[in-house]
Amino acid sequence: MHDPGQPRPNQFALLRQRRFGPFFWTQFAGAANDNLFKFAFTVLVTYQLSVSWLPPSHAGLVIGALFILPFLLFSATSGQLADKWDKRRIFLLTKNLELVIMALVAWGMLAGNVPLLLACIFLMGVHSTLFGPAKFAYLPQVLSERELTGGNGMVEMGTFVAILLGNVAGGLLVAVPEVGHAQVAAAGLLLALLGRLSAQFIPAGPATDPDLRVNWNLFSETWRNLQLARQQPVVFRSLLGISWMWFFGAVFLSQFPAFAKEVLYGNEQVASLLLVVFSVGVGAGALLCERLSRQHVEIGLVPLGAVGMSLFAADLYLASRSLPVSPLMDMAAFMAQPEHWRVVADLLLLSLSVGVYSVPMYALIQLRSQPTHRARIIAANNILNALFMVASSLIAGALLSAGCSVPQVFLFTAIANLLVSFAVFLCVPEYLSRCAALVMRRSP
Repeated sequence: MHDPGQPRPNQFALLRQRRFGPFFWTQFAGAANDNLFKFAFTVLVTYQLSVSWLPPSHAGLVIGALFILPFLLFSATSGQLADKWDKRRIFLLTKNLELVIMALVAWGMLAGNVPLLLACIFLMGVHSTLFGPAKFAYLPQVLSERELTGGNGMVEMGTFVAILLGNVAGGLLVAVPEVGHAQVAAAGLLLALLGRLSAQFIPAGPATDPDLRVNWNLFSETWRNLQLARQQPVVFRSLLGISWMWFFGAVFLSQFPAFAKEVLYGNEQVASLLLVVFSVGVGAGALLCERLSRQHVEIGLVPLGAVGMSLFAADLYLASRSLPVSPLMDMAAFMAQPEHWRVVADLLLLSLSVGVYSVPMYALIQLRSQPTHRARIIAANNILNALFMVASSLIAGALLSAGCSVPQVFLFTAIANLLVSFAVFLCVPEYLSRCAALVMRRSP
């Protein structure tokens, strides 16, 4: 029970505290910069520069693959460094690296040098790979158990808002005639500078295993990290659950343009609306976790999130399968038709469920992982996330090639989510028992 004499911790109040505020804005600026650059570059090679060896139909896939590749290659190394070094050292290193990369991006944007910009996409993936394990290993060092769910909720909300703002800004800036490329270059440098300034104020996050001998063999250390994670079954199955969430989310995010155009008969504004709704929903679900869990790490929320993900994904299929054919609509015309409100509501509730599903799992991993190995466990999670996202692209592509419609892919994902979630909860009954206890506490 809460002691009435003590103020309740509040996730928004964390932003005013040095242990969290500078860290939050550092990761926010980095996530925004990643997505501003990626989306601006995608628009550049899709609409503005004609490159024979990189056709527009493949640009998004190549850029996405280059960004994810470092997570597979270097996560194991970055996990070791985050356990061996002070977390603040990692944050400063990555922000210094980001400034150098953004200087190269500025050169590439102004010169229209596509090979250089592709190399910068890979380097920004390296930057994110280095930052990730330190980011999630830092939180349990500076937050109490009662603050961990709220802190993770803030980070997830901030990440998805940054992704949204980065995509929108990248698309708008690069499209401005004559000065668009210079604007993207300036915005990238400004965000990198703001991130570096924020990182300067992050307090120390002492090394948890300073005597660790770094194994620089990427392949053997990747295998060792995965085996290390498997030594704690609850943690490892939670890693698989989070990776499944990224699989699930990647299916929807990757299909929004085609879903908007071919199923909803909407233009680019409608595709952007879907991205906005999804990002807002995940952020709202992440923030809601603190209130629903009463400021504790409450994994009983995970089954509720899983059910919501499948329920609203299935209803999205039902809501979109019989829409009348029409000319392409802008956002105003799309929202003027009541049958589209159900589609938007389903997407909002689906993404909200994703936030409710993921935050408690992240908090559980941070709480249950051995402190000396925590960053390496997070690194194993990043490796699994990358593998699951690649699998998501391959499976969704195979289903579409086999003649499935986009709504049918969504329905398949909803059914698969139920099966995967059932398997996870069967292996870790604690999820269901905590869910039942949570529901009973909330019942009148």
